[in-house]
Amino acid sequence: MDPVHSPWRPPLIWRAAQALARVAVAVLARLEVTGDIPAALRGGPLILAANHISPFDPIVLSAACRQRRIAPRIMATGGLFRVPVIGAAMRAAGHLRVDRGTSGVHRALDEAVAAAAAGAVILVYPEGRIGLDPGLWPERGKTGTARLALASGAPVIPVAQWGSHEVLPYQAPKGLLGGVIRALLRRPRVRVHFGAPVRLADLSPDRPGVARLATDRIIDALTDTLVPLRLDEPDRPRHVDPGRPVDTSRMHRRRTVAD
Repeated sequence: MDPVHSPWRPPLIWRAAQALARVAVAVLARLEVTGDIPAALRGGPLILAANHISPFDPIVLSAACRQRRIAPRIMATGGLFRVPVIGAAMRAAGHLRVDRGTSGVHRALDEAVAAAAAGAVILVYPEGRIGLDPGLWPERGKTGTARLALASGAPVIPVAQWGSHEVLPYQAPKGLLGGVIRALLRRPRVRVHFGAPVRLADLSPDRPGVARLATDRIIDALTDTLVPLRLDEPDRPRHVDPGRPVDTSRMHRRRTVAD
């Protein structure tokens, strides 16, 4: 059988890491997972598009996905793959390396399309970085997630999370110990919600500007999914990380229905 089209199965090391993530999150926070993935999509191909607000996000999402009985392949920055031990573990787990700002970024898209063709669930951060919006709302997205969805035909489900920014500081590992101690004492509530699939089927891959249009739809859906998780913090978060810079240059402008 062609290995590209063989069903992908998560390696043992990745399933074990997800189990450890659940333990870590349970120690540091109170995790609440709502929403679900339709049974027809659970076996992939599927793209999970998550907002990015903290270095703790990958651990939170690993634990949340474990609760929903899925083991996604994570598209992660190439720097993590160069870290001793962590990089080797990520490669062994089947995660996908993204070398942003280099020619290798195109190779990452090709590998992700092949992974989708193999039936994988792929977790991406469409913003492309930990967000610096002053209100911690999703920023204007990079087009990579949309290009992956359009090229693979895989549906996109927004996954909103809130509260992980209260566990680890933006500058971690700087301030890591203090953040962990505060989390142990306070155990902040961390919420994750799996939303409804994003409407992309009406978009033609050949349409000019379609990648940007699809990206904005994904960010709109992610924002809508996040709103119910922070009804008591509609503008700015209560927890302010003094080490997090603010950047308003990528604030997301919601598209109108006419767009």
